[in-house]
Parts: sequence; structure tokens; C-alpha cells
Amino acid sequence: FFLEQLSGFRAFAFQECRGSIGRHTMGSQQEAQSAKPSGSMCKLSFPLYAQVLVAIVLGVLVGTIFPRLATSSWVKMLGTGFVKLIKMAIGPIIFCTIVSGIAHVADAAKIGRVAVKAIVYFEIISTFALAIGLLVANLVQPGRGFAAAGNEAAIDKYRKQAAEHTPQDFILNIIPTTMISGFAEGEILQVLFVAVIFGFALMKQGDRARSVNQLVEEASHVMFGIIAILMKAAPIGAFGAMAFTVGRYGVGTLGNLIGLVATFYLTAVVFVILVLGVVAAIARV
Repeated sequence: FFLEQLSGFRAFAFQECRGSIGRHTMGSQQEAQSAKPSGSMCKLSFPLYAQVLVAIVLGVLVGTIFPRLATSSWVKMLGTGFVKLIKMAIGPIIFCTIVSGIAHVADAAKIGRVAVKAIVYFEIISTFALAIGLLVANLVQPGRGFAAAGNEAAIDKYRKQAAEHTPQDFILNIIPTTMISGFAEGEILQVLFVAVIFGFALMKQGDRARSVNQLVEEASHVMFGIIAILMKAAPIGAFGAMAFTVGRYGVGTLGNLIGLVATFYLTAVVFVILVLGVVAAIARV
């Protein structure tokens, strides 16, 4: 149903663009050349964010009108599959970005100083961000009234893991079993650890590793190109996630979702004004 509606929108846009171009090509060859930018503008008339909004609306309609269809495993697969596609590319992008950044710095001591400052800044700002987020969430309570029971079995599993997890385990888990196991298992900290070591090794090699450095840079461009391709499936993922959510928990869930989004933006505004504003004032930016 969603694909048919989306195809209809695209077909309508294509017919409009073709008609517009056809009217311009009635003149000379020069006029036909000037009509090509018009076609490009027509192609941009239905951007990705608009497709996502249309997909969300269609997902709400399907979840409300056809709840049994919306809660099927095939519809749920659309949203879950899109999230997995994005997660698939995160590790290689982080690796290429970190390696390329470190390899371009000639002074290892400079990297160390910058890294220490960045870690301290990150820890302090993250603490303020968590405090503000918890405060706003407890005051607003965007999930209040949400008619859904939690999965106690899943929660107990994570509680047990947290109780048995020690600081030593956390540090040891940063070190991967192999150089590529972090990529295979989706462990971002392990990927980051390997990237830092790889980047320092490239920096120490100097000109001898120039070809490897260029390969990493080109690979990063390819990975961002992959992300651009995967994002074209965002409307399908948004449709599947919204249809499944509305079909399973009811249309009343939209109120909680809207409240959650509004709470997020409210928290972001408070964080920017109170925390980042103070940081900008101290840095005299």
C-alpha cells in the first residue's frame, strides 16, 4: 500500500516535470538546453524529508485502518531493517574518520593534549546534559498515560548483566578479540580503540604509509556515499516503524510520541542556552 502511494506521488511529479520540459523544448535547441535545469529543479521538488513525512502519515493510516496488517512481521521488518542498515555503516565510518584525522597530525604529543582536553570537556558537558535531561523528563513525563506493559524478562536480563559487570570488565571489553571483531559485533568502543592505534601507526610511518592513508580517505568517501544510498530507504523505514507502532499500541500513542519529540526539543533549547551559552561566554565566542 505504501509503495503504491509513494510510486503514485513520484509518477505525478515525473509527469509534471516532463510536461514542463516538453513545453520548453518547443523552441530552438538553445531553449531545450535551458530546459534541463528546470528538470533538475523538478526532481528536487519532492525531497527526502517530504517523502519521510508522507511515509509517516501513510504509516499512521495503515496502523489505524489495518492494525492486523501493520503488526505483521513483514511491516515490522521494514523499520528494523532500516535501523540495521544504518548501524551496519557506523563502524567503518568511525574508523575511517578517526584514522584519517590522527594520521594528518605530525605531532603525537599535540594529539595527546587535545585528546585529554576533549575527554575532560566531554565528561563535564555530558554530565550537565544528563542532569538537564533527567530533570526535564521527570518534570514533563512524556510517557505518562502510555498504555503498554514493559517486557520484564528483557529488563531483568539487563539488570543481571549490569550487576555482574565490573569496571575491569568494561576496560577489557574495549580490547577486541581480533582487529576486525569490533566491526563484526558492532562494538563501537572496540572500533574506536583499533582506529586510534591504526591512526598512530600511520602517523609514525610517515611517507611510507601515504598510500594507505589515501586509501582510508577514499574509503571514507565511499562509506558516506553508502550512507547517502541507504538514506533513500528512510521513507520505507519510517513507514514500517510508524505503522507497527500505531497498529500495536493504538493511535493514542501519537500523543506520547509528539510529547516526547517536544520534550526533546525543549531539553535541547535549555541545554544550548544554559550550558553551551556559558561555554561560549567563557571562550568569548
